[in-house]
Amino acid sequence: MEKRAVVWFRNDLRLHDNEALVEAIATGAEIVPVYVFDERIFSGFDRFGFEKASKFRTRFIIQAIHQLRESIRERGAELIIRVGKPEKEIFDIAREVRASWVFCNRERTTEEQQVQDALEKQLWTVGQEIRYTRGKMLYYTADLPFPITQAPEIFTQFRKEVEDIVPVRFPLDTPENIPMSKVVPFSVDIPELKTFGKDDQFDQSHIENHRFQGGEKAGLEQLKYYLHDTGLLHRYFDTRNNMLGWEFSSKLSAWLSTGCVSPKKVFHEIKRFEKDFGKSKSSYWLFFELLWRDFFRLMGKKHGDSIFRQSGIKGKVQPCSDNPEAFQTWMNGTTGVPLIDANMRQLKETGFMSNRGRQIVASFLVNDLQVNWLLGAAYMESMLIDYDPCSHYGNWNYIAGVGSDPREDRYFNPVTQAKKYDPDGDFVKYWIPELQHIPAPYLHQPYLMNEQLQKEYKIVLGRDYPFADMSRVLSA
Repeated sequence: MEKRAVVWFRNDLRLHDNEALVEAIATGAEIVPVYVFDERIFSGFDRFGFEKASKFRTRFIIQAIHQLRESIRERGAELIIRVGKPEKEIFDIAREVRASWVFCNRERTTEEQQVQDALEKQLWTVGQEIRYTRGKMLYYTADLPFPITQAPEIFTQFRKEVEDIVPVRFPLDTPENIPMSKVVPFSVDIPELKTFGKDDQFDQSHIENHRFQGGEKAGLEQLKYYLHDTGLLHRYFDTRNNMLGWEFSSKLSAWLSTGCVSPKKVFHEIKRFEKDFGKSKSSYWLFFELLWRDFFRLMGKKHGDSIFRQSGIKGKVQPCSDNPEAFQTWMNGTTGVPLIDANMRQLKETGFMSNRGRQIVASFLVNDLQVNWLLGAAYMESMLIDYDPCSHYGNWNYIAGVGSDPREDRYFNPVTQAKKYDPDGDFVKYWIPELQHIPAPYLHQPYLMNEQLQKEYKIVLGRDYPFADMSRVLSA
């Protein structure tokens, strides 16, 4: 009897550097590639009533699955698509084809662990085995100079212990051929946004809505574009804190979070760039961001569910409330503080926000509005096209003062930040067109305008744009 192996694609939606696929093929087995749209994620809601996955992230993943299926077909196999609960769908497929193994990338956060644990228990009942592989991190944990339980709590210490000491392995090659199983389970069509009850309208005037295209091919093209075609990486250190446009940062986070691009692939492309054009602070800094991803994932492994709790890694709860009115103004971009509102409107319209923007809006919610950070984290988890559990909640832990941060106060004054990173107000004016005619002295603090100035600039605060008397809190 032929050996068969189910390859369950999860957050590794690629063929290059895919350890699960490579190891499955190495067994000599016939392969059954599978992707399951988890109905609890794509149709579900969290405890606060937010969608588990916005239309932005859902569309991105749907696009990625189209590309993955095409790539698998080019190598002689077929991607089986299902919608439902992965632990049931994968088990049913494995039992039907009489698979010897299910290969998949191991996840380390609670919801994902529950799914893989439930599947593993069911496979045991029929004498089948699940084999876990790696692929989320730059470094293999086996290569690190410390066990997970002793991973450094401070990023700088972690960086010093690994960056010049631990080699980054080369990415695994893309298989030339995928030997498909002769027993082929039924497959549904790749779903559309409407399948999950999601709106399929996107404002194409926003660059994020047409440049973020899901899939391995699109991700590798973006990597090539940013490094080799344009040399934009040369400017990364100087532009990384910008907020408007496409080219100020690599934008690779969405492809990394879904596993369309391997972090090892990014690292070795950086090294190729440095070989061709020389090392620089900018090329190092993109590597530096990959280190942060690994650090947050290690913290997630080490501390488990603590990163999702209000008390965080430190185990302390900061004074706050669930003030629904204040939270709604933050969420809807109607606080009356332009830089906050511009970032939140961008998120609502595109599912994306710059790293600098995320720090500023999170700080405002926690420190100025004193609202429970879990509300903000949950909303942004829902909306972000590049949501990654460990990085997302690790960063929120920092801002909320409950993470492994040597600094006690991670406060970002939005007026100071606006004057530094949006000095001409281009970002604010793009996302808040009602402020287009306000001159620089008042653009970032419109609440300082008296009635005469409002009349002069043809705006009425409280009617055309929210009025917020934040002058005492946000004076800069």
